[in-house]
Amino acid sequence: MTTKKNDAVKFLDRLIGDSASFGGTLQAIRLSEEMTQAEMAKKLGITNTHLSQLERCHKFVSPERALTFAKKLGYPPKMFISLSLQDQLQRAGIKFKVFLEAA
Repeated sequence: MTTKKNDAVKFLDRLIGDSASFGGTLQAIRLSEEMTQAEMAKKLGITNTHLSQLERCHKFVSPERALTFAKKLGYPPKMFISLSLQDQLQRAGIKFKVFLEAA
């Protein structure tokens, strides 16, 4: 991971902490990299509408899709997968926190 992205990840961790969502993180990354929704959607291989729905937490992604997005954007898969799983728990009303460890 480049220094710029490593710094961005550290900044995001401090900024959003425990209240992070997958969509909010995508939006923060997009804005920090000065990309339009159209540019980011193209990079992720999704429509602008779908990206907008993700950023507003109206749609969610599977852990597999989170992994794909992390790879395409060059961010840590652990972060994206954790956020995806955390969103699923919150949506289900399950009050647990997700902590991942590589197998």
